[in-house]
Amino acid sequence: MQQSLVFKVLDVLSDGKFHSGESIAKTFDISRVSIWNAIKKAEEFGVEIYSVRGRGYKLIQPITLLKKSSIQQVMGEIHHWFNVEIFDVMESTNSYLMEKASSDHPHASVAATHIQTKGRGRRGRSWQSALGESLTFSLLWRFNGGASTLSGLSLAVGIALIRSFHRFGVIGAQLKWPNDVLIQDQNQYKKLAGILIELQGDMEGQSSAVIGIGINLKLSKKSLSHIDQPATDLTSVSVEEINPNELLGQILKDLADVLGQFNTSKFTSLKEEWMTYHVYQHQTVTLSLGDGRSVIGLAQGVTQDGALMIETPSNGIETFSSGEITLRKA
Repeated sequence: MQQSLVFKVLDVLSDGKFHSGESIAKTFDISRVSIWNAIKKAEEFGVEIYSVRGRGYKLIQPITLLKKSSIQQVMGEIHHWFNVEIFDVMESTNSYLMEKASSDHPHASVAATHIQTKGRGRRGRSWQSALGESLTFSLLWRFNGGASTLSGLSLAVGIALIRSFHRFGVIGAQLKWPNDVLIQDQNQYKKLAGILIELQGDMEGQSSAVIGIGINLKLSKKSLSHIDQPATDLTSVSVEEINPNELLGQILKDLADVLGQFNTSKFTSLKEEWMTYHVYQHQTVTLSLGDGRSVIGLAQGVTQDGALMIETPSNGIETFSSGEITLRKA
């Protein structure tokens, strides 16, 4: 997608050096007033910019913007499989692709955005992604089978994320059923990434899944204060800085592998790998159900189709296909 002037200016400033308003204006053949307005708009997005008379503008914190060519370079030959769109600002990447899913929009379409203003999580939770703080994108994937065959899809996507994180040296990441990636930070498990999957199509015919993924890159104290659960980011848990273009390219590669395997043999072939990352295995948990009930028991893994198994003293092992799981404190 065509960049707005704000993001064109940020792209110039992303090298971390001072650039005068005059030089930026000449680059884009526009007035210095337009550059000044773009700088002010960037500050409204939360970007901190030095403004020094006689020297120009400089970013206080460097920002790496998403670039389609950089993402494709990481993906190698398989980049032809994907239709990647990058947006400056949008309400929700999931909503965008859900609207496209019913049309002839290409399979393996990706929508990524620098800023998301009305992101949606599970159970109707809303959240925003500020510039440079998270990697936010969605993937449209079409399946020959109906929605009834997609049980365990969110767990499969979690495996792809874990594989990608491992390739960047983030080896402590684990999976919380059904769709969160957690990692231990300061002796506490905190959320590093989340998955939201929405389905469209018949239960038995062809179906489409929009896979939304949000990964915390570098959260500000302000953003952390607005999150209703313990959270961390890649900057806090990785040894080296991770380039978001390289990360997105690698995740798409790993998703292609995992989704191909899922399409052939469903979650059954991925279950064993998922179990190795199950963060609450054999621990006492509380599962909050949609009807207000709660189930307390030992987490005993998942079934062949990704349902959670909980062992209770009264009912033995029960299986659940939805709910919110939390670790029960001793």
